[in-house]
Amino acid sequence: MDTGCDRSSARVGVARSWWTIAALGAAVIALCYGFARYAYGLFVPRFSATFELDPVAVGILSAVSTTGYVLGLAAAPAASARSARATTLVAGGFATAGLAAMAVAPGVVSFGIGILVAGAGAGLASPGVAQLIVQSVRGGARTRAQTWANTGTGAGLALTAFTPLLPVDWRPIWFGFAVVAAVVTAVAAWSLPRPVSGAVASGRPGDGSWPRPVVIGPLLFNATLLGAVSAPYWTFSTSRLDEAGLSPGVATWAWCAIGLVGLVGGTAGRAVERHGLRATGLVIWTCWAAGIALLALPAPGPLGAVVSAGVFGAGFMALTGLCILWGARLFPEAPSRGVTWGFLALGLGQTAGSALAGTAAGLVGLGPTFALTALLALAGWTQIHPRLAPPGRTETHEVVPDRAA
Repeated sequence: MDTGCDRSSARVGVARSWWTIAALGAAVIALCYGFARYAYGLFVPRFSATFELDPVAVGILSAVSTTGYVLGLAAAPAASARSARATTLVAGGFATAGLAAMAVAPGVVSFGIGILVAGAGAGLASPGVAQLIVQSVRGGARTRAQTWANTGTGAGLALTAFTPLLPVDWRPIWFGFAVVAAVVTAVAAWSLPRPVSGAVASGRPGDGSWPRPVVIGPLLFNATLLGAVSAPYWTFSTSRLDEAGLSPGVATWAWCAIGLVGLVGGTAGRAVERHGLRATGLVIWTCWAAGIALLALPAPGPLGAVVSAGVFGAGFMALTGLCILWGARLFPEAPSRGVTWGFLALGLGQTAGSALAGTAAGLVGLGPTFALTALLALAGWTQIHPRLAPPGRTETHEVVPDRAA
């Protein structure tokens, strides 16, 4: 299974331990997601005051961020085929440029351009890092490296959680984000291994080989479900805590718990090595549903809010990590392609999930909406059926030529 990938690993010019590559990848993902993509939601009230935004304009800017994210995802497979290292660094550069543009934007149009660029960095980051790990980490540690790198999102969320409480305007904070992003990108450029000149990774994302639809379909369904279930929490959890009478401080600690406890999601790689993708996924989906259901209680209380947020964060990081591993098994030597399709499906699920959750909240209230969301999460148990299950430890799939190639 990993012979070709091991040859690719052997061609890496500067050897690095798997945890070093994972840490560098996690740092880039932390700045691209935690800073450049998700921190936007924490500062919406301040942005609205500065640029005189109404809810419609806030929604449009959110859509602009998603557009940039999708554009980055669309470009990621071809870019990673040429150089996964360069793609990872470009992702960091886009995040830096986008954050800086937002910090100095004189008006809403230039602010939106910054959001677009920052979103594109997030779209490039995960596929680029996934491809880089395949090229730089030997087979035995790749699973752990992929899932630990993916927890960078949680680290980014934790680092930004309390920044809205700082007694300064949002622009210095945002400029600080840009400086941190520039430093992280520079460190990655200095430390990430360089492929030997003239070496070309095998199984390039653009080589035209595709699994049959019946094989890739379960990944797309799982990722779409993950997006649909996560969207209500990202969008309405703070509102639900406010509705339950909890203070903004509790909401801040809950957001921090999403990031900090989310780091536990990195252990999913070890669990997959021992128990396989299917068994690991079923356990995580079940625990995740229980964590989401805590916000359906009439009075979750501060403890319930923080526990719910921690379980949500750990589950989300773990399940997105499993999507990366699933895609990597469908495209064992070109995981950037599998990650791209999986994350596109996740984005579509989040878009639909936000709209449906808003409709449900208007009809039945936020508490019942979270109860319905928790029930929807249990649809992850459809993986029991062999046709909806991820590939096993040694399972390979027949690929067919891409008709468009």
